[in-house]
Parts: sequence; C-alpha cells; structure tokens
Amino acid sequence: MEKSYRFKQDEIEKICSRFGTNFYEKVLRNLAVYAEKWTLTSFQLIPSYSANVVFTCDSECFGKAVLKIGNPSFGAVVTEYNTLCQYNGKRFCKAFEADPENGVILEECVQPGTPLRDECSLADRLAVFCSLYKDLHIAPANAENYPTYTGWVGRITEYMSKRQDCKPLYGYMKKAEEICLSVSSSYRQKMLLHGDFHHDNILLGPHGEYKLIDPKGVIGDPVFDVPRFLLNEFGDEVTPDLYKKITDIINILQRSLNIPSDILKQCLYVETAMGVCWSVEGGSTPEEYPSLIQTVAFAEAIMKG
Repeated sequence: MEKSYRFKQDEIEKICSRFGTNFYEKVLRNLAVYAEKWTLTSFQLIPSYSANVVFTCDSECFGKAVLKIGNPSFGAVVTEYNTLCQYNGKRFCKAFEADPENGVILEECVQPGTPLRDECSLADRLAVFCSLYKDLHIAPANAENYPTYTGWVGRITEYMSKRQDCKPLYGYMKKAEEICLSVSSSYRQKMLLHGDFHHDNILLGPHGEYKLIDPKGVIGDPVFDVPRFLLNEFGDEVTPDLYKKITDIINILQRSLNIPSDILKQCLYVETAMGVCWSVEGGSTPEEYPSLIQTVAFAEAIMKG
C-alpha cells in the first residue's frame, strides 16, 4: 500500500503558488512522518488549495479518513481541532488524531460525502440547514482559544481602511462593522460557532443524515452562523429573481429559526461585505472590484428592502 503521495506537476505548481515552496516541502515531510506515525496509506489529494492541503487516506485504526496539513502560524488547524473536540461528533465529523501545533489533523471522512449544494430542492436544502442549526451551538470550554466574530469584522475593517485603491468597499465595510456591533449589542450570546456554515461544508453521511465539516471555530451569537448559507444561494448573477429568492429564504428562516428578518438581513450584509473585502485582501484585481461592489450593494438593497 502506498504510504505517500506522488504529486503531479500542476498540483505542485498550485500548492507553491498558493502557499509557497517552503510549505510544499513541509507537506512532503508531514506526509512521510504522519503516514508512519498514524499508519496511513492510499493518499488521494482533494484539489481545494484553500486554507490547507487536504488528502483522503486509509487509516489502520479508523478506516477512511481525511488528513489536513496547514500552516501552523495561521492557527486555523488548532481552532478546527478544538472545535471538533468540543462538539465530539454532535452533528460534526470527528477528530481522530492531531498535531495542532504543527498544523496537522486527521479526521473522519464523511461518506458518501455528497455536499448539500448537490441537493436540487431549495426546500430540502433549507430543511437540512435548519435541522443542523437548531440547538447546535454550545458554550466554549476555553473561549480565549478562539477568535471572535466581531474581531473578524474589526480586523478586516482596519485592513480596508489602509487600502487606497478601493475606498468604496471600505465604506461598505465600515458600515458593516457598525451594524455588526449594533446586532451584537442585542444578540450577546458567546457561543462556539461553525464560522463557515455553508453548503459545501454540509455533507451527507452514511445513514442519510448530514454532518458538518471544516469549522473555523469562532465565538459569537448564533445569528452570525446563518448568513454564509444565504451567500451560497446567491448564484453567479445579481438579478430581480435572485432578490426575490433571497428575501423569500429569509422569511422562511425567520419562521423556522425564530430570528427577525431584519436581523437576518443585517447579518447577511455584514457577512457579504466581509467576504468581498477578504477577496480584496486575498488578491482580487482592480478589474474585479466593480463585481465585488455589485455583490455587497445587492446585500445592502436586501437589508433596506
């Protein structure tokens, strides 16, 4: 059985472009070390290239598993591991093993693993989301180990204030920060949130139930765990039909989750502004700014509607 993975040239180039050559070399070292340490074989790369380099593999102890290798200086693997341990399989995949200080985690591979995005029925997608969301959130055992949602918003607002090339987006983000603080003054729970609760992180499990993967682990009120699901329903183009679709979804969530529609709309605006500004921070070009502005302006129109 293969105890390593043979990277294709295009995969090497993508990893080096996204994370740097030093990180690619770390991945090679980690594959060798943890294949031996945790008895792992049959690695297959999941070509996401987002926050981590991710493989499926076979574990002698646990069966099919997922190995994540991240940059320990980012701290994302530590918060993910802590979050999975706290939830301990309650609607989340399980963490099997980890070396969080080195940015490595071995976790349950949810099978068949069909993402909620592939569910054609909007009503069914909403039903799954609401069933997972209700009574999900728990108080963190050690809140100091996690970032806060308002901290996320404040950090990206400060970053955008220093960007001279996209001042309109900073204006939207500054407004989002004010709204976030206003919502937080009324919705004050400090719970452990998923932080990235959207369609591709909701996977179909072996017994027909859906499970959550890839938590960011962030502290805030549960209302802030709703808008990323809404963002995944946006589609590629802003149209009048999309406006109706999103407002209809918000009305359904208001009834199902007992959260006022104006709060859901404000949270959606905050999350949209933060998302487009993260895109700027991540390297979006000036040619892409008009599209980003259109997206956040759409969320603002929904909020004001």
